[in-house]
Amino acid sequence: MTWGTELWDQFENLDKHTQWGIDFLERYAKFVKERVEIEQTYAKQLRNLVKKYCPKRSKDDEPRFTSCLSFYSILNELNDYAGQREVVAEEMGHKVYGELMRYSQDLKSERKHHLQEGRKAQQYLDQCWKQMDNSKKKFERECKEAEKSQISYDRLDNDINATKSEVEKAKSQLYLRTHSADESKNEYAAQLQNFNGEQWKHFNVAIPQIFKNLQDMDERRTVKLGETYRSFAEVERRVLPIISKCLEGMVTAAKAVDERKDSAIVVESFKSGFEPPGDFPFEDYSQNLSRTGSDNTISTPKNEGVVKQDPKHSISKAAKNKLWLFGKKPKSPPSSPPSKPHLPDHAQTPKFSSDPIAFCLSEMRTAKPRMASFRGLKRGAPSLEDFSHLPPEQRRKRLQARIDELSKELQKEVDQRDALNKMKDVYEKNPQMGDPQSLQPKISETMCNMEKLRSEIHKNESWLSEVEGKVSSRGDRRPSADVNHHAPHGRESPEGSYTDAPSQEHRSPPHQPDPRQVHQPDEFDDEFDDDDPLPVIGHCKALYSFDGQNEGTLLMKEDEVLYVIEEDKGDGWTRARKQGGEEGYVPTSYLDITMEKNSKGAVTYI
Repeated sequence: MTWGTELWDQFENLDKHTQWGIDFLERYAKFVKERVEIEQTYAKQLRNLVKKYCPKRSKDDEPRFTSCLSFYSILNELNDYAGQREVVAEEMGHKVYGELMRYSQDLKSERKHHLQEGRKAQQYLDQCWKQMDNSKKKFERECKEAEKSQISYDRLDNDINATKSEVEKAKSQLYLRTHSADESKNEYAAQLQNFNGEQWKHFNVAIPQIFKNLQDMDERRTVKLGETYRSFAEVERRVLPIISKCLEGMVTAAKAVDERKDSAIVVESFKSGFEPPGDFPFEDYSQNLSRTGSDNTISTPKNEGVVKQDPKHSISKAAKNKLWLFGKKPKSPPSSPPSKPHLPDHAQTPKFSSDPIAFCLSEMRTAKPRMASFRGLKRGAPSLEDFSHLPPEQRRKRLQARIDELSKELQKEVDQRDALNKMKDVYEKNPQMGDPQSLQPKISETMCNMEKLRSEIHKNESWLSEVEGKVSSRGDRRPSADVNHHAPHGRESPEGSYTDAPSQEHRSPPHQPDPRQVHQPDEFDDEFDDDDPLPVIGHCKALYSFDGQNEGTLLMKEDEVLYVIEEDKGDGWTRARKQGGEEGYVPTSYLDITMEKNSKGAVTYI
């Protein structure tokens, strides 16, 4: 069923129909465009959502709970899902919307061409019809004129009064009119035959062909719409496997949540390693009362576990301080100034015969104990190098992490040394490739770094062995023979304290923790402890000895390191505290003072 035969007389309706078809195609293209915009907006909002809830800190600082890790996995899968929505939008924009708009322009041009051909054929047929109609009208007029001439000739021919000339004239006129009528008849017949032929060609050849072209165009438009409908669905179907994987990844992340593992991580993260407090001894305050032999009161031998306590502190308060972990610990009794640390035999710096190594060792002896170049000593690390301010279990993990990191650095230096030695051997065998002596400074530097790293590893391993109980047991803590302990008053750690390397000839003042770490008041302080020690605001080194014989003064020796707890108020005296807990005033001019950065008046007095 074709338009050319069935709709030969519906040119105007076909014109309207083809125009509607193109308008519908463009309407569908507009629909696809809006869908593309929705997909783009959806993908953008998903990415913004993922970015909003993604951790802004490094992965090392993030908690390792399975619930957190699963949530971050879900965020990653959702980000991939947003990427697939962007793919859908992009392919719909190019393969559907863009193709439809280009095809619409082609359809408009083709439709215009076919309609112009139809109009031209119709105009030519109308022109033929007009020529035929004019010849017909002329033939009609000539026939009427010939009839009039025939009537006039017959009237004159029957009139006896008419002259011969009049009759001849009427006869001649009749002949002319008859001849003109015959010519008009022939012309009309020819025009009629021509029109009929053109009309047959118009309705049987030209118009059917034009309408067939319009039909083909409209059918191709319909086919194109069907293809774009399928492409519209296929674009999303192609990404469904990836989207399914994203959703499966979310389900897998959800299944990975393990409450037991999270609980174990909490234990591992916050376990202090302290032993629970033991039983409290009975404190008998009735020893000085006179008793009779028949008294049934409880008595405790003088030499068996009697602990004298300051009457200022009640038993309940002391018990609270020991039982409640957030309470303040009792002040340690004053002790004698710490003696100069003794370097054990096994901690002696090894000696080498080569000059570069000797140079490196001398550099190590004069270097400061802190090596800021090591990656293990990152910014934000604890202020105490041996992490003695941390609980035992946390301290052990931090030390182990530092040892692992220093071991990696050492392995890198060993690999670099081996590579340099190989290169040096190549240069020695082939002098034209390079000078072997040019590599000696780099080799010496590498070996120096190796010795520094080994020293640091040995020092951290000593601290680690101390924490693990290899040096001293947990119940009885005494100063280690390998290290010199420095513990600020009020922040003593049962697992050790800050240590300076004894092999270093240049003794720098021990680095103090942040005063906020030394004393952090909390809501329990006021309830359990009314006598808070002054916070440490800096440290100082004694330039000269001071006897401290007057009341309120403090005895100090030359080169002794003290903690500054109160600045000089202008009277020439500075209040300081020894590492054992003794406090007093010393002359400011005898000190080399270094204030903490976060305390007021960070200046140096000499």
